[in-house]
Amino acid sequence: MNSFSSEQGVSEHGVTDLNNDDLNNPDYYLNRELSLLQFNLRVLEQAMDENHPLMERLNFLLIFSSNMDEFFEIRVAGLKNKLETHTGQPGPDGMLPDELLKAISAITHEAVDRQYRILNDVLLPALREEGVDFLRREDWTEAQAEWVKKYFREQIYPVLTPIALDPSHPFPRLINKSLNFIVPLDGKDAFGRSTGLAIVPAPRSLPRLIRIPDDISEGGDDNFVFLSSMIHAHVSDLFPGMKATGCYQFRVTRNADMEVDEEVEDLASALKGQLLSRRYGDEVRLEVADNCPRHLMHYLLEQFELTEEDLYEVNGPVNLARMFTSVNRPRLHYPPFTPKLAPAVKKNETIFDAIDQGDILLHHPYESFQPVINLLAEAARDPKVLAIKQTLYRTGTKSEILDHLETAARNGKEVTAIVELRARFDEESNIEGARRLQEAGAIVVYGVVGYKTHAKMLLVVRRDGDGIKRYVHLGTGNYHTKTTKLYTDYGLMTCEKSMGQDVHKIFQELTGMGKAARLKQLKHSPFTLHPSVIEWIEFETEQALAGKPARIIAKFNSLTEENIMQALYRASQAGVEIDLIVRGICCLKPGIPGLSENIRVRSIIGRFLEHTRIYHFHHGGDDLVYCSSADWMDRNLFNRVETCFPVNDPALKAQILEQGLHIYLRDNTRAWELQSDGSYQRAQPQDGEERFIAQQDLLDTLGG
Repeated sequence: MNSFSSEQGVSEHGVTDLNNDDLNNPDYYLNRELSLLQFNLRVLEQAMDENHPLMERLNFLLIFSSNMDEFFEIRVAGLKNKLETHTGQPGPDGMLPDELLKAISAITHEAVDRQYRILNDVLLPALREEGVDFLRREDWTEAQAEWVKKYFREQIYPVLTPIALDPSHPFPRLINKSLNFIVPLDGKDAFGRSTGLAIVPAPRSLPRLIRIPDDISEGGDDNFVFLSSMIHAHVSDLFPGMKATGCYQFRVTRNADMEVDEEVEDLASALKGQLLSRRYGDEVRLEVADNCPRHLMHYLLEQFELTEEDLYEVNGPVNLARMFTSVNRPRLHYPPFTPKLAPAVKKNETIFDAIDQGDILLHHPYESFQPVINLLAEAARDPKVLAIKQTLYRTGTKSEILDHLETAARNGKEVTAIVELRARFDEESNIEGARRLQEAGAIVVYGVVGYKTHAKMLLVVRRDGDGIKRYVHLGTGNYHTKTTKLYTDYGLMTCEKSMGQDVHKIFQELTGMGKAARLKQLKHSPFTLHPSVIEWIEFETEQALAGKPARIIAKFNSLTEENIMQALYRASQAGVEIDLIVRGICCLKPGIPGLSENIRVRSIIGRFLEHTRIYHFHHGGDDLVYCSSADWMDRNLFNRVETCFPVNDPALKAQILEQGLHIYLRDNTRAWELQSDGSYQRAQPQDGEERFIAQQDLLDTLGG
């Protein structure tokens, strides 16, 4: 019997509901930050998966470092700020900042210890067997030691600035995530000073990993030396006449979130000022080499006003994220592949002709992003094209997209770019991109105050006989040619009239002022997307209560929005079968009897970063299929401009259902299944069942 049956009632919509007190029970929700940590732990575990090539396993280990850097810079920093200022409300799980910080510290310390054990005990020995060696100082040959000495004197020594610590040289303010050394000293300098301590910052202009020349490498191996080892070996050279009795790496992580007053007159100028301050935000974490004496660790903690809870002792480089490198050993990497050109594009002379023949679906990275580039390139020089409008969230500094928009503007097209300057960690490149477009004569708008423009839209307005025709590209990912080769995403190219009109209206919203646009096909945040998702879920709930087939499959990066989770719980109780493919954060608990036993949640971690957002509702047999730029998170649904677009063509809809959703439900190798306690279990092939990897199947089916 359903344990919640005594609390059930009927809402005004006719949907069986629970008492709100029941659905607000914190025991039914997972904490957002701890769920994000679980995602990072799944990334770390890829380093132990022998089915990945060896260098790719190392890369997963380094991606874990990079992810954890951002986690501390943004999430932990935010929690510390809430704790200090007594602000912010707990999420649906009810955890308070102090208990959450303690939980994060415990989980992260264990994870970091595991990370370095994997590095030192598994990956480095395995790479050494393959002829890729990261040499420790004690392993240098005489010739290598001489080369290091020469390299240090010529390349490193001239740009180092040692800082003695005394009353006239207080402890320096060190840049966020910079590599530094604390050096205890014996003796007196030329001025008779005996400070006992110095700090040596490693300039960011220096590589953290240096390749040893082939002529002094052993047996044709790829040999690398850490910058930290070179500095450690020759640190006494920085203090003539004195003796360095130790040299210990450390790195401090700072709050890197940026708050800009929404009332500023010039957002670009305000952000430029904030970019520098990001380097010197409040300290949140200290990483120190584990051979550093305890009294020096405590000294550093005092300088940064941190506690033991914030201290991470590591057995290796403190800046693993800077270890990314490549070696010319194909079997240590994923096999190369070339994304295929969509068949509809190959058949036609121009991209406009191709879109005229019918909607085109692009599935990245398996299919090429080139048709989108071609659309802009052709539009920039086509005399029939009158205007181009595009949103730019992340494009990169070297961007073909920007090149073609510049060309179009210089060719007299009306070019409008909605540049989101506040795309985290891409602010600087977006400011530069906006400057380039403005100088070319484009109209550049920074979106809407208080709302990030996260929608991915491209609109080309072209003469068509006596009228005009709109060509549209809508996507789930960014207009960034690099990430289209690394992230899974969908893009739809269409000239369907109502879709073009809807996109036109959204651009009008972004550049002008007025009431929310009434759209025919698209749903968009912060207006119609959230209520539409709730409505779609409730329709499935009503269908199930009426004894009719009801089904929901959705794929996105994160699920945190409380009303949607409650709607999914009600749907599950009504008997709706629900599969959620959630790469990262998921605050919903599946598999709770009487609440969520019909909900299954899985996360796919593989060669490519899963980034597609797809919503499928059975909808009485109509099979609603939408792609979107939005996750099911509060920020996407209420604080951003997002688009959600239907896929109407039956063949393309079937393609998305199979290749975008069903195939991931069959993955028994790269999938992780969320348990009701918040842990994840890796999917395993059943007895007699063959291994099935969704991404590999798509590579074989779609890729080149």
